[in-house]
Amino acid sequence: MSTYEIVMLPGDGTGIEVAAQARRVLDAIQERTDLSFSVEEIPCGGQYFLENGRDWPEGSEVKCRAADVVLLGAVGWPSPDGNGPVTMPDGKMAGWSPVIGNRLNLDLYANVRPVKLYEGVKARIGGKHKQVWEPGEVDMVFLRENTEGLYAGMGGVLAPGGKGTVATDTRVITRAASERVIRKAFEICKKRNGAPKDGKKRVTAIVKNNVLYGCRLFAEIFQEIGAEYPEIEKDVAIVDAFTQWLIGQPGYYDVLVTTNMFGDIVTDLASVLQGGMGMAVGCNVGDEHAMFEPIHGSAPKHAGKDKVNPMAMILATGEALTWLADQDDDAELRRAGEAIETAVRKVLAKNDRLTYDLVGNDAASKMSEVTTAIIEVLSAELS
Repeated sequence: MSTYEIVMLPGDGTGIEVAAQARRVLDAIQERTDLSFSVEEIPCGGQYFLENGRDWPEGSEVKCRAADVVLLGAVGWPSPDGNGPVTMPDGKMAGWSPVIGNRLNLDLYANVRPVKLYEGVKARIGGKHKQVWEPGEVDMVFLRENTEGLYAGMGGVLAPGGKGTVATDTRVITRAASERVIRKAFEICKKRNGAPKDGKKRVTAIVKNNVLYGCRLFAEIFQEIGAEYPEIEKDVAIVDAFTQWLIGQPGYYDVLVTTNMFGDIVTDLASVLQGGMGMAVGCNVGDEHAMFEPIHGSAPKHAGKDKVNPMAMILATGEALTWLADQDDDAELRRAGEAIETAVRKVLAKNDRLTYDLVGNDAASKMSEVTTAIIEVLSAELS
């Protein structure tokens, strides 16, 4: 029996709650398969910083590096002075170490975000859920470069007399980082079935190359690498125009690749196509390490209410197991990862126990009840 070492970083607020639901799912898998998970939970985030003066315990980085995979809840907590989130003396948000720090230290260069509309879910448009698209009409994967761009940390504030007067953030785009995330996008595209609208395998580069030098380099590299994949259609979209095309014709898109900040923005926009942030998964992937998370944030106002949608965290756990299965060529692990998505699909299609963000407050079930429904189906899938 294989035992896999998992580091769990619950974080703040509802991150702690959804992480607990992921633990329940992992326990259910252990009970019904030959798989074994050793989960080490490491506290982190803004709340931890307020109590301890650092945003995670000393030695946490080493533990993340030694783990087979990392699962992250969410970080971010309101500052006691009411002025934004808790920040550390260096100006970084408390929670930087487990999130951005892990991305950099573990070289998790590709942020892979699947955007898929499941049966039983409606797009979240105008604050309401509407049947704008049918299941199958929205099925794309974004790849966001995850280690540089505006997140490179090159910048600062000029503050004569203690008052900030000038702030700079330097955007860094390199050939090496661009090449590897673009190549991964084409490799992912090879394994997919093409865009929902026309079935064509297509990779879209999202840039602002009519203005920005970094985007011109990114687009140039995109064309160079694209030439190695003649069977895949190459598409380039200017980011501002792309935002309207994404909402107006999502079926055109198959795999999309872009720089760090653009990717952060457009993937949050894309989440409305799949029912909102409660369904959105972030996969931080490198060649040797990976960290998986929901992208909905810590939502402090909902903390402690057993209210938020656990599906993004549970789907992220499934993605983690599938990634790990590919790393170790473990068929049982792959079966478990795929069974998680199947269980989520079936619970959504049944439209029985779902959280407020999907069905409204009047018909909502508790977070823990939704997880129970998923585990019931998961257990049947694995038996």
